Amino acid sequence: MIPRYSRPEMAAIWEPENKFRIWLEIETRACEKQAELGVIPKEAVEVIRAKGNFDIERIDAIEAEVKHDVIAFLTSVAEFVGPEARFIHQGMTSSDVLDTCLSIQLTQAADKLLVDLDEVLASIRERAMEHKDTVCIGRSHGIHAEPVTFGLKLAGWYAEMERNRCRLKAARMNIATGAISGAVGTFANIDPVVEEYVCEKLGLMPEPVSTQVIPRDRHAEYFCTLAVIASSMERIAVEIRHLQRTEVLEAEEFFSKRQKGSSAMPHKRNPILSENLTGLARLVRGYCIPALENVALWHERDISHSSVERNIGPDATVTLDFALGRLNGLIKNLVVYPQNMERNLNQMRGLVFSQKIMLDLTQAGVSREDAYRMVQRNAMKVWEQGKDFLTELLADQDVVSALGEEKIRESFDLNYHLKHVDTIYRRVFGG
Repeated sequence: MIPRYSRPEMAAIWEPENKFRIWLEIETRACEKQAELGVIPKEAVEVIRAKGNFDIERIDAIEAEVKHDVIAFLTSVAEFVGPEARFIHQGMTSSDVLDTCLSIQLTQAADKLLVDLDEVLASIRERAMEHKDTVCIGRSHGIHAEPVTFGLKLAGWYAEMERNRCRLKAARMNIATGAISGAVGTFANIDPVVEEYVCEKLGLMPEPVSTQVIPRDRHAEYFCTLAVIASSMERIAVEIRHLQRTEVLEAEEFFSKRQKGSSAMPHKRNPILSENLTGLARLVRGYCIPALENVALWHERDISHSSVERNIGPDATVTLDFALGRLNGLIKNLVVYPQNMERNLNQMRGLVFSQKIMLDLTQAGVSREDAYRMVQRNAMKVWEQGKDFLTELLADQDVVSALGEEKIRESFDLNYHLKHVDTIYRRVFGG
């Protein structure tokens, strides 16, 4: 991922230094257990632990010649360790190192993303409490429907991101598996206890049946989880983009004092952060299909998954980490305009209370079909002629005879629509 959309901590997980450091730890831990089993001399392990190191430039140079990254790595390590290096990689195959390392990197990335989600959740919660009673219009199909509060929008975002956190924790658990099982995964040349030992030391669980690779359904679940998180992030971004439209302007991204919105039009204040998040979400979702296609490998292993994962592992996690950081800042600094929300709520001159009137009519003995027609004929006058809904209802003798003027006026009470906000908040936030 390009530096523009990267944050250093997440990007460092995918740097060669971290990768090769993990490789060396896997190999060294395997040697420790091999020595306990008497497969290699204990003295050799002491040398490997003390002298084990690598040179990234040297690895690259060797790989350019041998065309094999693990062999190039082992050769570089041997140049540091000396003769005892012959005991490194005993009974192992390249996938033991590569797959176990990838699992570690993905768990490291998941841990960082979980922190990101916690920060986003905290910001959404804070704004939800701030705007619990900030009334605004709810929309369906983009059209005014009935009153809600801006806090309820935020509560919905919070609940969704909390579900995403649960999904990511599950994906992290399922990806945290290692394999040190040798060629075709039969443990023919290495004892299964070596795998158990290495995995325990590295915070992983042994893969029950690794063939020669860790099954890629685990990885597919992981990347699909990242895609779901990205889609939730986009849902929030799209809502903010709509709310910032000039004719709506119920909320907008913070616009700093020296910021400029357009190279051509000095007046512009554009929702660039939200639009950027929409684009980044598309990228993260795009990594799903190759991850799913990686599940079907030939027989006990092939490397058709390798080139895919070398790209999508860093790109998906780095992109989502950056996007979650940007989303957190967007929510924390979001500018909210309650007065514009009230203006928009009243824009349709009372139509938002149409359902309550219709239900009152059915309660008064009018059939639902007749009640719908009675309410709709007055509502259409508001749409088409700019009339006031309450005024029209009070002039409709059928409605008045069924309900009476007092009941009609009572049905225009905003609090009727908000009486269960506390219940929803308890469901989402507890307490």
